[in-house]
Amino acid sequence: MKLPPDTIILQVKLVDYLLSWRPRDDKSGWLATAGYASYNWRDLERDLRQQLLHLDALLVEENQYGRMVEIRADLTGPNGRRLAVRSIWMIETHGGRIKSVTMYPDKEHNP
Repeated sequence: MKLPPDTIILQVKLVDYLLSWRPRDDKSGWLATAGYASYNWRDLERDLRQQLLHLDALLVEENQYGRMVEIRADLTGPNGRRLAVRSIWMIETHGGRIKSVTMYPDKEHNP
């Protein structure tokens, strides 16, 4: 299945979660190696939409809140470096909204 271009990617999820340092499961340092930072969060949003959403999303889990799907791909950052990513998206049970959940390194694939 392909996710629609209007999939919800919240600024707060990008800035306060993925692009801000966290003491546990930090992703900001990893994303910084490709040129992403909180000041250019729109670049990350754009790249997720342009580079990932047109790819196949596979079902990985279903629960009372919705279906979790995953897109595994290479993501090329603003500085040209490619990251192997696993991105997780949710299709909500109630209302059918589709939104980003998280993203982390795909350790099984090197770009």
